[in-house]
Amino acid sequence: MPLNLPNLLTWLRIVLIPLFVGIFYFDKSWVSAPNQNLVATIIFTAAAITDWLDGWLARRLNQTSAFGAFLDPVADKVMVAAALIVLVQLERVDAIIALIIIGREITISALREWMAQIGQMKSVAVSMLGKIKTASQMLAIPLLLYWDSLGGFDPRFWGTWLIYIAAGLTLASMAWYLKLSLPLAWKQ
Repeated sequence: MPLNLPNLLTWLRIVLIPLFVGIFYFDKSWVSAPNQNLVATIIFTAAAITDWLDGWLARRLNQTSAFGAFLDPVADKVMVAAALIVLVQLERVDAIIALIIIGREITISALREWMAQIGQMKSVAVSMLGKIKTASQMLAIPLLLYWDSLGGFDPRFWGTWLIYIAAGLTLASMAWYLKLSLPLAWKQ
């Protein structure tokens, strides 16, 4: 495992997951609900920024590695899954939405692993649809974590709409990837 700045940022994202989840288990007399929401939002947003930053740095500093390529998506998926589970528990996201998003991530990860094994990884490379799905998801989650009104801005309303859009894009992108891989499946 190469120890470089991009990989350290990915490990930081993994280390932040228990802190992110744990903040909601602190006693309300110690940390109020609005402060829990704020801290969780900050942690999740920092993790999302490191997700972009580690990839950019790896390319910019020519520090890409097979280990980093493996670890980065794992960190992303675990962080998003943890956030969705917390949001379900807080009754801010429906369980079916979390199931759609988490299920898609597992399915596409397995599909990519299989495609790599048969030498067809480029067939399921990240698409623009997948990137838009990720962007709407990464905007929705902090809004749903924050939850409290910000003046005239309602994070609940916008976060809810964005997570539904993300779920729709999740299904569409999964269908797209499966459509691309189906012809290859018949050849195996």
